[in-house]
Amino acid sequence: MPTRRSLIVGAGAGALASLMPTLALAAPATERRFVFILLRGGMDGLNTVIPYADPAYAAARRQLAIDVGEGGGHKLDGQFALHPSLARTAALYGQGEAMAVHAVATPYRDRSHFDAQNLLETGGARPHLVRDGWLNRLLALLPDAGTRGVALSPALPLVAQGIVPVTTHAPSALPGASADLIARVGRLYADDALLQPLWAKAVEARGLDGSGAAAGLPVLAKLAAGFLARADGARVAVIESDGWDTHAQQLIRHGIHLSHLDAALGALKDGLGAAWADTLVIAATEFGRTVAVNGTGGTDHGTASAVLLAGGAVRGGRVVADWPGLAPAALHEGRDLRPTTDLYALLAGALADHLALDREAAGRALFPGASIRPIEGLIRS
Repeated sequence: MPTRRSLIVGAGAGALASLMPTLALAAPATERRFVFILLRGGMDGLNTVIPYADPAYAAARRQLAIDVGEGGGHKLDGQFALHPSLARTAALYGQGEAMAVHAVATPYRDRSHFDAQNLLETGGARPHLVRDGWLNRLLALLPDAGTRGVALSPALPLVAQGIVPVTTHAPSALPGASADLIARVGRLYADDALLQPLWAKAVEARGLDGSGAAAGLPVLAKLAAGFLARADGARVAVIESDGWDTHAQQLIRHGIHLSHLDAALGALKDGLGAAWADTLVIAATEFGRTVAVNGTGGTDHGTASAVLLAGGAVRGGRVVADWPGLAPAALHEGRDLRPTTDLYALLAGALADHLALDREAAGRALFPGASIRPIEGLIRS
């Protein structure tokens, strides 16, 4: 029997609709929708939104550099391009329904996943200072309890925890191999002339790169769209995606992860139908990656990354960036993309404008203790 927390993976669209649990009886007070996609592990913003025109890009990224001039990416403007795997996102960008903000970070400047994700989810000025999540505090600011939230996750993520009830819902599935396990197996075969090429092909063909959680992202997005599209459904959703910690074999692994994120954005647009026009989607990560490649063809924990925004509510078709550059002297601590945009300011500004909230009041409620000026102009007026 399906429950709020279980649903057979791979069911057809009709079966999914028939199994969808009822979350509410009354229509919510707003037609505006918001989806937060939490990319856990530290997404490499430099290979997601590629600064191909930066004079230092190719030399700094070495084998990770993508030759946009040879059709290796989707040019957005004279400076940036999207990764080749983000074809649907590029189409949304061309329609003015997607945008990117680059060189973004929370106030955190160290490299612990645990602490960085805590800040990303709580919105605190320091790790573990705040106990509830900023998305739950956002729900408390909305007109009434009819504006409900749903987390597409087996357990309620910290970002959605707080005084406002939030429903959890997730498909049941066997866990996939972790990114660390796949990387360790890859290193075992690294010097084997016969097995290494076979392993690399298996990783590429079947997605055995630790992206099991990311591979389920389009399924979760389709479920989220089903909840949000209902007249009496939720209006705020959060989706988690693990496995973005690309310490090894990044070219293959990151491309596969981005293809799943791309499919998820497409699934949200397709599933929401007319409601897409009133939807904001934000995909963000806890920190970026190092600019330089490490010894296993990956990158290590960094600082600034990129944020993707999509939806009919977005004033898209552009890249927003106070670009710091990739020259050695421009890097944060000599190794990372230097942050020039505050993620809290981005979230506060976009959410306030999208949901008709006072910007300054929203900033204080969502990100207590952080001194921010909410960013304007991200949402269609």
